[in-house]
Amino acid sequence: MKLNKFHWISAVSAFALASGVIFHLMFTADEVPSQNNYALNQDFDQQDLVNSHADEQQLMALTLRLAELQSQVLRLNALGDRLASEANIPEKEFNFGELPPSGGPLSEVDNPQFLSLSDLLLSIGDLTEQINREEKQLQLLESVTLGHHIENSSYLSGRPISKGWLSSYFGMRKDPFSGRPAMHKGVDFAGKEDADIIATASGVVSWAEPRYGYGNLIEINHGAGLKTRYGHNKTLLVKVGDVVSKGQVIARMGSTGRSTGPHVHYEILRNGKQINPIKYVYRKAK
Repeated sequence: MKLNKFHWISAVSAFALASGVIFHLMFTADEVPSQNNYALNQDFDQQDLVNSHADEQQLMALTLRLAELQSQVLRLNALGDRLASEANIPEKEFNFGELPPSGGPLSEVDNPQFLSLSDLLLSIGDLTEQINREEKQLQLLESVTLGHHIENSSYLSGRPISKGWLSSYFGMRKDPFSGRPAMHKGVDFAGKEDADIIATASGVVSWAEPRYGYGNLIEINHGAGLKTRYGHNKTLLVKVGDVVSKGQVIARMGSTGRSTGPHVHYEILRNGKQINPIKYVYRKAK
């Protein structure tokens, strides 16, 4: 066919128009998926960040829980050691510092199932509650055991020193500072500075700090309305709430407070009133 000039122009124009439409469709088709893929990738990245942040929080919570469990286990070990010592249980038979003996035939699991972080946190929470219950039970057992120990050895007798001499009796005497007659409500035992001051019976420390006139004072409650006081100490070796045994060193001799030299002022109180300690000082021990 022969085409005139008009037909050639029309054909070229039609071809150009068709090519432009096809090119536009191809470009649009390529552009839309890429935009969709970019949006999807952004969603996935944000979700990964959220999941990663959640995992970090769970790991931090797990680390804190493990630290708490470790401290609780250490306290339980200390309680168990004290109770085993009080009950005279041989260390080889009951040692809290070592794992208990175990064994058995080898039985491997082909596909072991591991807990997720959430399940692991729940399991640790249950274990924490169990340890708390056992700690309370051990503390109660310790209290009962030590209570029996106090009851059996709260018999007051002997001197509050291991070395030294009786330097002042209970009753009226000449005050060493004023020179006037004054009531002395205890007995004094003199000795060397830093000499041992010992408890004359088992009990619970109810005072362990300076007190006017007494200097550094220790007071021990022995139950049944009886208390002992040890005054003018240089150094205190116990604190309020401590359970002490008969003969235990509780302080070092000094001259604190209203004192003229190293000695211990020893008092015995019955129902809050000082009594003469002499008969207890020379009392025979059970």
